[in-house]
Amino acid sequence: MPKVLIAGGGLAGLSAAAALGGAGFEVELFEARPFLGGRASSFPLPASPDEEAETIDNCQHILLRCCVNLLDFYERMGVRDRIKFYREFYFLEPGGRLSILRRGRLPAPFHFTGSFLRMHCLSRADKTGIARALLALRRERTRRKDLDRISMLDWLLQKRQTPHAIDRFWRQILVSAVNEDLDHMAATHGFHVFWLGFMTRADSYEMGIPAVPLGELYNISAWKRLGNVKIHFRSPVERIDESGFLVSGEVRTGDHYICALPFERLEAVGLEAPKFEHSPITGVHLWFDREVTTLPHATLLDRTMQWMFNKDAGRYLQLVVSASRDLTNLSKNEIVEIAIGDLRLYFPRVREARLVKSHVIKEQRATFSAAPETEGLRPTPESALPKAFLAGDWIRTGWPATMEGAVRSGYLAAEGVAQASGKPARFLIPDLG
Repeated sequence: MPKVLIAGGGLAGLSAAAALGGAGFEVELFEARPFLGGRASSFPLPASPDEEAETIDNCQHILLRCCVNLLDFYERMGVRDRIKFYREFYFLEPGGRLSILRRGRLPAPFHFTGSFLRMHCLSRADKTGIARALLALRRERTRRKDLDRISMLDWLLQKRQTPHAIDRFWRQILVSAVNEDLDHMAATHGFHVFWLGFMTRADSYEMGIPAVPLGELYNISAWKRLGNVKIHFRSPVERIDESGFLVSGEVRTGDHYICALPFERLEAVGLEAPKFEHSPITGVHLWFDREVTTLPHATLLDRTMQWMFNKDAGRYLQLVVSASRDLTNLSKNEIVEIAIGDLRLYFPRVREARLVKSHVIKEQRATFSAAPETEGLRPTPESALPKAFLAGDWIRTGWPATMEGAVRSGYLAAEGVAQASGKPARFLIPDLG
């Protein structure tokens, strides 16, 4: 079978390797770091001599049931059962009042009607406006031709959304999903998330959270199922050209190549890079001396911290702030102080709890900014080199920069390799909608 070399061990490169390896191709993957996963990875937290070492994720990553290609990748890796799905979204207001969004008995797209009408955090005017906008979204998603040229906020204002509806509903869901502020987010991406995640099928919104550290989802033992995939750690690809990969000063050759590096790394290896901007994500890890909440997760309204995930019996919480530009220049202590101040408003027990330790991770280059008029800049998997293909959540996948988008790109690149090798294969699973 043909030999394929892959640069980059993030989800794009890993999914391409899994698809091609499963199809019988001989695959070698080169990763610069000593672990896999790219921006969806885990690592051991430095511990004092009297502490037990702990593995944490760089940031909490979630998926929805509409992420069909990501779930297919987990199936290939034999780890799909390690994703725990939740049917409730918890909206928490300062003061602790809780609203729950869950599906009812009505068919899609009306499956949220009952719980939506009972949401305390939204007024009657908010709900009326949101319902009107959702109907317009359903109608306009295939008719409007300007959704890549206007921002999601522009569209919401056109639909006369109230400030509360924008801040407590649209922003809470979309900013975390697309990792961009509403005024910087192309409306096409907001439409995509709501249509696939909340309107196509009654269960497509269900939120999956890995029950193990992210690194365990692509552990080396999982690759033993694909004996023809070889992974090289601490092996950065220095250059990609017609002769192959340059790795540690040595030229490595194959029949075909896939570059699954971040877009900002392309020029360094000799490829043309798209002119994107980045959008950051900040993860805040907090360990307390006691349980502070029993909720498994919650979206936190009206404050800096956007989402809370209960990682260990209410004592270890992970907080996430997407599009976190306002936190870029703050120190770890300043960010932790903001986080604790926010949590005290939602969880009274935080006031009596002692913070045992904390850790802050700023991913300054977390994703490309899904701004208006960006879609035309996203390249296809074909590269300027005849035997090389591109993969990454930044290529043209139809999705914003998500784990699903990364896997879709890997599958598309793998299909390109298979076609070019004269062994056509389909790996990409169509969207639910």
